[in-house]
Amino acid sequence: MPTSLVLVQLFNGLQFGVLLFLVAAGLTLVFGVMDFINLAHGVQYMLGAYLAVAFYRLTGSFFAAAALALPASLLFGLALEVVVLRHLYVRDHLSQVLATFGVILFLNEGVKIVWGAAPLNLALPELLSGSVPLMEGLRYPVYRFVIIGVGLSVAGGLYLFVNHTRIGMLVRAGASNTAMISALGVDIKRLFTIVFGFGAMLAGLAGVMVAPILSVEPGMGDQVLILAFVVIVIGGIGSIRGAFVAALLVGVIDTLGRSFMTDALRLVLPASPARMIGPALASMGIYLLMAAVLALRPAGLFPAKGRA
Repeated sequence: MPTSLVLVQLFNGLQFGVLLFLVAAGLTLVFGVMDFINLAHGVQYMLGAYLAVAFYRLTGSFFAAAALALPASLLFGLALEVVVLRHLYVRDHLSQVLATFGVILFLNEGVKIVWGAAPLNLALPELLSGSVPLMEGLRYPVYRFVIIGVGLSVAGGLYLFVNHTRIGMLVRAGASNTAMISALGVDIKRLFTIVFGFGAMLAGLAGVMVAPILSVEPGMGDQVLILAFVVIVIGGIGSIRGAFVAALLVGVIDTLGRSFMTDALRLVLPASPARMIGPALASMGIYLLMAAVLALRPAGLFPAKGRA
């Protein structure tokens, strides 16, 4: 297979991985610190994309739309936590799943009422619309490199925040033993609100970044939510490092599998069976990886301390 095609798909997998990390990072903190199963996390990703489109229509600037969509995502996440989700913390996981699934249905219908059911698009600014030569005859879009750069920068910032700030220390302690830090006098409700709002903003950032390259439509967060749960199971609940490594693994494996699985099977199977089996195996790849990790390391690759 051509080296240029492999290189392009590796970059695509890396880009997909960093977007998954932005969604999964907030989800793993909410799940790890708060022991709260939030199925509505995917709609934060969707709302980030819709808010970016809405602010672009108001300002005519992609950069202004992105700058406004992030605090708006944060405020919406905080409002959702205060009005709905805060009342579910003491409930069992089944209640949390049912209630947050209801939030998904409500917000998916809500965006249809506000923005309509038709897919929307966000135009790229001219500054980011070019491409970069990778090798002779091969160019790669500038904006996809921007996504990779933003994702890696956020990952570095999260590492510093979680490991070198007081709030980060409380987050790590909460992921290990929530009851203990509550007993030590930490305002656990305030910590939960900070974690939830921060997670909502990260998911919104992923939605903002993906809006120019994918259709913005109701329900767009549902598939991303499933993949984000796969990421936090593989990486370890409550672990930012685990979410980062697992997101890159999932992104690269899924992208390469969908691109090359059929061609790989043709080396050992006739063309017709390879075409039938290849796409099915490619879609199963990340779930097979998750099963293997759970068999060998049930707590994930890099679980938070106290969860191993």
